Formats: sequence, C-alpha cells, structure tokens
Amino acid sequence: MLSLIVSVQVKPEKRERFLEVIADNAARSVRDEPGCLRFDVVEHAEEPNRFFFYELYRDTEAFAEHKTAPHFAGWRAGADECLVPGSQVNTFAEVLVSESDATAHA
Repeated sequence: MLSLIVSVQVKPEKRERFLEVIADNAARSVRDEPGCLRFDVVEHAEEPNRFFFYELYRDTEAFAEHKTAPHFAGWRAGADECLVPGSQVNTFAEVLVSESDATAHA
C-alpha cells in the first residue's frame, strides 16, 4: 500500500471554494477509484487555513490512475486557484500492515 500525506495552505478568501473542490475530489476518489482506499481531509486546529490530506492507495499503480481521473483534474484547477503558491507539500510512504489488514483491503 502507498500512503500520501499532503499539507496545504489555503488563501483565506478562497476557503469556501477550496472546501468545495477538495470535498468533491475526496468523495469521488473513494467512490470511483477501486484502488483508493481512504481520502481524509483534516483542518489544522490552530491554523484555520492549513489542511492535511491522508490518502491511502492499494499500490503505486492505483495512485497513478488517481492522477488521470477527471475529478483530479478539477482538483488541480481548484488548487491553482485556492492554494498559497508553493505551500503544497506531498509526503509518500509505503504502508506496512498486518496480514489481517491486508486481507481486508484486498
């Protein structure tokens, strides 16, 4: 499995637009992509315009497919409009799971 942790800073005046585009991307990723197992969006408790995404994909191929999805293109356009330039940081990691967890996601 592959996890992606994303940190972004949103322009205050674009907060509502950001929430619309990221909610659509997250929901459609989990609903429409069999390889996307999780897509959580979290707001920082002390910085109201800083958000984190936790995404979990079956493998690197599933993440590659995610980047070709129409809703991802919509997200990228929204991100260009809403994010503070240079604020997006992506961190990738392989996920080690127990045998029972791996079976549940197979």
